[in-house]
Amino acid sequence: MERSLVLIKPDVMHTGLGGAIINRLEKLGLKVVALKMLRMDRALAERHYAIHKDKPFFESLVNYISSAPLIAIVFEGEGAVEKIRKAMGATDPAKAEPETIRADFGLTIERNAVHGSDSVETAEKEIKLFFAEDEIFSEEKR
Repeated sequence: MERSLVLIKPDVMHTGLGGAIINRLEKLGLKVVALKMLRMDRALAERHYAIHKDKPFFESLVNYISSAPLIAIVFEGEGAVEKIRKAMGATDPAKAEPETIRADFGLTIERNAVHGSDSVETAEKEIKLFFAEDEIFSEEKR
């Protein structure tokens, strides 16, 4: 089974619509195998977005993602990464396809409602940033 990390970002948390996003992803046949609400500290934000360290938006991205609580979730299922990426839509909500998460919940390219892992390899690394192995409850651990 494939796993992917999803972060429901602070802009959605302010609106109280995190559950709606979780529900949409569960309707794709994906299972929640780990979930927690946390406030990402600066060190974790910098590690999570390290790939963008040399980009001009890095500082504002780190400040934003650590500004308020978020929900971190591990979804598991066949083709989880691709299903989630398609459901999220384009990074820029203004360019996202209708009825995608970012089109419906995103505000701007930075405040775009959700983060989802972009590959299975990235998902493995990202999941380890947010969850210990004993916090993940796949089918065999239930």
